[in-house]
Amino acid sequence: MRFDVLTLFPAMLEGFLRESVVGKAIERGRVEAAVHNLRDWATDKHQITDDRPFGGGAGMVMKPEPIFSALEELRRENSTIIYLAPDGERLDHSLVLEMAAKPHLILLSGHYEGIDERVRENLIDREISIGDYVLTNGTLPAAILIDAVTRQIPGVLGEAQSLKQDSFSDGLLGLPQYTRPADFRGMKIPDVLLSGDHSKIEQWRKAQRKSRTQERRPDLL
Repeated sequence: MRFDVLTLFPAMLEGFLRESVVGKAIERGRVEAAVHNLRDWATDKHQITDDRPFGGGAGMVMKPEPIFSALEELRRENSTIIYLAPDGERLDHSLVLEMAAKPHLILLSGHYEGIDERVRENLIDREISIGDYVLTNGTLPAAILIDAVTRQIPGVLGEAQSLKQDSFSDGLLGLPQYTRPADFRGMKIPDVLLSGDHSKIEQWRKAQRKSRTQERRPDLL
């Protein structure tokens, strides 16, 4: 799996790509990731990447020329080009799994009032939103997508079983978790977790996941 991120703010991803699961996946060679500054494809001496919208209105629009040049250079035969946009399809677990099966994702981060529509019509394969709200630019959503997808790549997580316990992995929310001490300030963990009976523990966990989903996200059931 390879990620190429095209953004005006590459420094926003520098620390993210070095830390935690994503950083370890890159170190182990399970994932490749590169961040590219869109201004490198601007052709004028001031490296301008935006201009005023035709028809008037507030804000600026990202110009098509540098985006076309960058995406055409980065694109391969097996690439999927994704534009992170608030009006894209909502990112969920099934979409994450679909993206994890792709060998090469190119993530385009928008800014200002968005990108020239001709880019969307001619170069973008998928448009993805992380929620019904607007951020300053699409770099953080790109990081979220990278994190979610990377966890699904075989060999990235130390324990594959962790994926099966994740929220949404099978349509249910995750289960309540406890660790030592068993009694903290008078608050004790459920007795079944100390029973050693793995069958009963599994039944308890399934029941907890169902009840939590019913209470917090009944729309998933």
